[in-house]
Amino acid sequence: MTKSEQLFERAVKVLPGGVNSPVRAFRAVGGNPRFVVKGKGSHIWDEDGVEYIDYVGSWGPMVLGHSHPDILKAVYDRMVNGLSFGAPTALEVKMAEKMVEMVPNIEMVRMVNSGTEAVMSAVRLARGATGRDKIIKFEGCYHGHSDAMLVGAGSGALTQGEPDSKGVTKGAAQDTLMAQYNDLASVERLLDANPGQVAAVIVEPVAANMGVVPPKDGFLQGLRELCDKHGSLLIFDEVITGFRLAAGGAQEYFGVRADLVTFGKIIGGGMPVGAYAGTRALMEQVAPCGPVYQAGTLSGNPVAMAAGLAQLEILTAHPEVYHKMETSAQYIADHLRESAKKHSAKMQVNQIGSLLCPYFTETPVDCFAAAKTSDTKKYAKYFNEMLLRGVYLAPSQFEAMFVSSAHTQDDLAATVKAAEESIAAL
Repeated sequence: MTKSEQLFERAVKVLPGGVNSPVRAFRAVGGNPRFVVKGKGSHIWDEDGVEYIDYVGSWGPMVLGHSHPDILKAVYDRMVNGLSFGAPTALEVKMAEKMVEMVPNIEMVRMVNSGTEAVMSAVRLARGATGRDKIIKFEGCYHGHSDAMLVGAGSGALTQGEPDSKGVTKGAAQDTLMAQYNDLASVERLLDANPGQVAAVIVEPVAANMGVVPPKDGFLQGLRELCDKHGSLLIFDEVITGFRLAAGGAQEYFGVRADLVTFGKIIGGGMPVGAYAGTRALMEQVAPCGPVYQAGTLSGNPVAMAAGLAQLEILTAHPEVYHKMETSAQYIADHLRESAKKHSAKMQVNQIGSLLCPYFTETPVDCFAAAKTSDTKKYAKYFNEMLLRGVYLAPSQFEAMFVSSAHTQDDLAATVKAAEESIAAL
């Protein structure tokens, strides 16, 4: 029995399903999870000493790869002076200033501790600012596990075959309206049917929790126009795309203005963190300035701020990393398509920026319904074939591959070789 197997046997006795987040459990792909002991650059090692090329990257924040020396130094330098104070520190100010500098259309930031908390807080702010109750979200998009957002959710909820959750009351969900991603008409119908009642439309600018589904031309611009027409706010959930798709996130990449933006993952450099941001007029409605209450003892804790700020400063100093990551992702996507064609595999490959996802379907994947046509059993086999060849992918069809600036040409060559052999094995 391997060390990972031994640890999993112990874990299931004390952790629900043996894990602390459902998608880690390998239930969608079979077998037992690998327990990771260290990461360096684009590689991770499990407890048995097996090395993998990593395309999970802690679900996105490792833009620069694992254990970047500048980020580790920032953490070390900070932690020797204390981990948390529940009081302001200079690092919070520097981080907020850096985010405002990098991201279009935001003037103020509130730090929180996770993407879930960021979205929950942004939705409350949208309701408080507009005096309206209803929210429009998109089927298959995941915005964390707060009650109102676990309606038609993606990510781990979709992986488990349960887009909704027990324990979410009808009252919590009744003001969440469901539209179809990349379908402006579905949004317009909801806005027309609920005049003056919709506080905000919340969207992943790139739907990265049903795999990777880029927006169609005009979709995000259309959402902006519909929100303006109906007096609703537009919230970009950039927990995944923020500082990964571009230095200024999706607003920069697509040239579309959002009223509120939520962040996570990357602004912590691997430490737990989240944030929401917007104009001064909106953000000054948050306590203690305004009547919309939100608080957190560990919000903006100095260790997370040190790690995240170090990462953002590197990204600012080296904007070429975005081109490198996108080129690497395109390389993998192109070779996946060639391998699928060579072996007559039914496969679609979506890619945008440093995000990509293979789907085992003939149907072009541009919405949630199309994503669900993927053969998840084939993905499970593909996942395990890749794992045997030393490539660590998300243990779910409905998650992205995250390419980092640390992935080398040797990594890419080994990845596409493993992919061709794995596709052939199907």
